[in-house]
Amino acid sequence: MDIPLPASKGILIALAAVGYAAATYFMKNAAAMGELASVGFAMLTFQLVVIVEVFLLKPTELSNAYMMIIGAETLVIIAISLWYGEVFSMRNMLGGGLVLAGLILVNE
Repeated sequence: MDIPLPASKGILIALAAVGYAAATYFMKNAAAMGELASVGFAMLTFQLVVIVEVFLLKPTELSNAYMMIIGAETLVIIAISLWYGEVFSMRNMLGGGLVLAGLILVNE
């Protein structure tokens, strides 16, 4: 199945990262409030992310694609947390920094 894809890799990476962040939100919401709808939204979001990743993996090596997605997802989660006014401890900041530094080292 060869479907032409006009979107760039950057857009696909951003969509996958935002999709994973959204699915995580729905899972957390389902765990906290016990809402069955949130479980369904999480499952649907994961299915959509799989479709995005199929398109991303066509022109990109597997290891590079996942490194870029993890890095983008980390930045998205940090941005959303800051937007909601969550306070990061030194441990949180160090952990996030280590994740990003590790991704840079592995990607070189």
